[in-house]
Amino acid sequence: MESFVYQESTIAFVTAAAQTCLLVEKASEHDRAEWIEQALRLLPVLYLRTRLVAREETMMEDEPQRFVTETDYNYVLVGVRELLGADDAYLDVFVDQGVYTDEVQTAYISEGIADIYQELKDLAAAFQTGEQPIMHDAVVLCREAFDAHWGQKLLAVLRALHAIPNTSY
Repeated sequence: MESFVYQESTIAFVTAAAQTCLLVEKASEHDRAEWIEQALRLLPVLYLRTRLVAREETMMEDEPQRFVTETDYNYVLVGVRELLGADDAYLDVFVDQGVYTDEVQTAYISEGIADIYQELKDLAAAFQTGEQPIMHDAVVLCREAFDAHWGQKLLAVLRALHAIPNTSY
């Protein structure tokens, strides 16, 4: 049987994750309209590719190393914030453990993107080690984190990006 790490669905997910990291890391090199358009095309693919990854158990006792530093996180956050300007902020309904409330909060696309980036970049860096147990557990943990929090963030960011009028970019 084919290794979980090398299954087609896993490779497609890791590829979408790497493409997302690249887009986010190079936000300052894009023109605003181009970046938004690419994000609107790539984020739904990332969501779908993540959903298609099978749920597995971790192999190792210890969690994989985390690679993203606070500096990396802030670089992405500021890059996206500066690119989007006033359109970075959006109103969102607070969701806690699947329960919707009437509480509306200001949320930020840049913060959601940076949170998602942190998970995806750790995954991509784990794949660069070439060590199958590390790669396996990184996929498992990234998929679990998707279910727990970053999947919702991705959908919220996508909705907020979709709401930016074409005329403003």
